[in-house]
Amino acid sequence: MLPLRAQPPAHYSGSVSTQRVFVARLAGCAVFDPVGDRLGKVRDVVIVYRSSAAPRVIGLVVEIPGRRQVFLSIGRVTSIRAGQVISTGLINVRRFQPRPGEVRVLAEYLGRQVAFADGSGTAVVEDVAIEQDRHGEWAIAQLFLRKPKTSASPFAKGPTTFASWNEVREQRTPGEAQSAEQLVASYSELHAADLATTLLDLPEQRLIEVAEELPDERLADALEEMPEDDQVGILDRLGDERAADVLDEMEPDDAADLLAQLPPERLEQLLALMEPEEAEDVRMLLRYGPDTAGGLMTPEPIILSADATVAEALALIRRHELHPALAAAVFVTLPPYETPTGRLLGLVHFQRMLRYPPHERLGAIVDDSLEPVPATASAAEVARMLASYDLVSLPVVDTAHRLVGAVSVDDVLDYLLPDDWRTHDADETATGGAR
Repeated sequence: MLPLRAQPPAHYSGSVSTQRVFVARLAGCAVFDPVGDRLGKVRDVVIVYRSSAAPRVIGLVVEIPGRRQVFLSIGRVTSIRAGQVISTGLINVRRFQPRPGEVRVLAEYLGRQVAFADGSGTAVVEDVAIEQDRHGEWAIAQLFLRKPKTSASPFAKGPTTFASWNEVREQRTPGEAQSAEQLVASYSELHAADLATTLLDLPEQRLIEVAEELPDERLADALEEMPEDDQVGILDRLGDERAADVLDEMEPDDAADLLAQLPPERLEQLLALMEPEEAEDVRMLLRYGPDTAGGLMTPEPIILSADATVAEALALIRRHELHPALAAAVFVTLPPYETPTGRLLGLVHFQRMLRYPPHERLGAIVDDSLEPVPATASAAEVARMLASYDLVSLPVVDTAHRLVGAVSVDDVLDYLLPDDWRTHDADETATGGAR
């Protein structure tokens, strides 16, 4: 079954065939070589305009392992059916860079406003059907459009219709923002890291349009996966209120790293607009050096009392929003149970909890043999501790042995890897001919 993206009305016939393909439903489909080995998945369709005919399809943007997006010429596509694309198996693995005149349907065309040639009004492009003619050439065959809504209700949507390319004309005022609602819907199932990569591959203006449409939580997730320069660039284009809302949704350590890149005046301005509890966590992290355990840690690990039971601890680590590294153990302290806590008593790994009955008290099974790291410990020292004891997280304490946070292996990797590790390309050797 094809992945369901933004869904048009029931009369919308969007099944993939060898003759007509709706692009929003093609996105995410697997790409295979002739022997059935998976090469990647479709991320977009590339078109070029023509003066006297509908735009011609020249290829697909395909995401291959390593989250790299490459170009697959439409001439190398032998079949599109049942939610999959079959190619000749020859793909140039050089990262896709659009050339002048090339337009990506999902990234740049959906959401554009068009006017009907008969003067009956305007509409917004929600999907595009491409079709193969008898000569084997693919081109835009039909547009799926949504007209302006006729109801004042905020939940109402305008009626939809189909139109051929020659029945409409593009209509866009210079400087006018392009609707990104449909594109955001097509990104709804992307993993945060994939979403970040996809956003950074968009033209700058389109990236900002999409960022403005994304929910705060989704944009926060994507920002956490981006290089710091890109994070700052996007944050600078958002209004202060929206920027503060997004920072509230980020993990405190990621928000602190991002804010640390800003001028002091803007940093304080955004902190003042954030939720007080979130801002307090971020301010605490900003007091530590970026290459210390305090600067790398999260101040929100799972903390329980010695009287808490195994059942209570397991219920907390089951929360879906909890990072896996932080769900690996719970920390047992004296009161208070929010950082900075009372004295750290030890920790209980989830595997140990599974060996005991649900009513067992954590104080009876706590592991107090592991030495916590001081907040001033270097990132290298933290890495050595994690590697030496095969751990995914470590407790971080202050001089009074109070728990102030936990540093996880992914935090240390982010620091130890090169700054450009998220976007660094592998050797750009091609398995096929040049584009």
